[in-house]
Amino acid sequence: MPIISVRIPQLGEGLQEALLVDFLKQPGDSVKRDEPIYVMETDKATTDVESPYAGTLVEWTVEPGSVLEIGTEIAKMEVAEGVKEMPAGHGPVDTAPVAASSVATASPPTARNKSKIQIPPKTRKLLKEHGLLELADEIPCTGSKLMPTDVEAYLAAGHGVGSSEEFEARPLPQSQLTLNFRLRRGTQDCIPVTVMNEVDWTALQAARTAVKPTGGPTSFSMALWCVVQALKQHDAFRSSLSADGRTRQVFHRVNLGIAVALPGDQMVTAVVRGADEMDRAAFFEAVHRQIEQARDGQDQADASTTMTVSNIGKAGMRIGIPAIVAPAMATLAIGETYPLPVPNGDSFRFQSSCTMTLSFDHRLANGVGAANFMNQIKSEIESFSVE
Repeated sequence: MPIISVRIPQLGEGLQEALLVDFLKQPGDSVKRDEPIYVMETDKATTDVESPYAGTLVEWTVEPGSVLEIGTEIAKMEVAEGVKEMPAGHGPVDTAPVAASSVATASPPTARNKSKIQIPPKTRKLLKEHGLLELADEIPCTGSKLMPTDVEAYLAAGHGVGSSEEFEARPLPQSQLTLNFRLRRGTQDCIPVTVMNEVDWTALQAARTAVKPTGGPTSFSMALWCVVQALKQHDAFRSSLSADGRTRQVFHRVNLGIAVALPGDQMVTAVVRGADEMDRAAFFEAVHRQIEQARDGQDQADASTTMTVSNIGKAGMRIGIPAIVAPAMATLAIGETYPLPVPNGDSFRFQSSCTMTLSFDHRLANGVGAANFMNQIKSEIESFSVE
């Protein structure tokens, strides 16, 4: 039985790349034609991508979290005799016969036009690791494909952007490439507006003091609980905009995103799904569990993660203007607590406070709605009790 490539189809006009989110099938699974087999995130939406063939999935040739060009090979499938491989972008199938002379024998390495050469996923990964992807057209190769051995020979000859005396080329980690894709999507798609509010942290501080001896939740986890309670009442912040910008898709459940810092200044997103249906104990346990999974490098965000919370106070920051990381429509930054002087008769008292900063997509929420949302979070935090 022949084995052929499955390539990323054209998912939208002018689209050049997309983010691989997840696999829906595993190697060895039988697949029907037009059956969804993987999930891609584009600058418009998250989409289940259908198989162009019927057959058996042999292997995935890329990893989830990869930002891939349209037409990239993503898998190999075993198909029936006579099934022809779809071209890059899933355009019309080329039915022209292959001339015998087109099967070339190996020739000495030669430079060639980038548009006429194929770059397999393993080669593309190696190019990215060495910062050579933009220089692929300068690397001599044998045959019609640029192979890892060609790249290794190029590096062994002393070439590569890392050989300069002025700088060292360090490839970005996969988590940063994923984040960059979503940041770029956020800047392209949304109209960001930012609002701030000062919040009295006294109640959360007292609650944390009460539960700390027994290893209870942190004050940040308690603040996340308060955010969830506000999200229940403000559906604009549980929403995403349709691709045509005419409808708002409101999610029934609160799938709360939490920004998690990794070593090496990397960041991923943990997600507590169905947070609005949990009691406090289940919620605090879920927060801990999902953050631990994120620390293993597992980014959990998807289209239903409409809001992300970032604990910038843990890094000693009092105020920050957060970026909106698509697919979320808002990011809330919780700053470091500090003693705020508050008038008390003829003198002052000091109140434990923090600044909360919300960046949101103005296409889905307006200023008054955002202010009401922030004020409800403030009210939930200031009235929090362990009882």
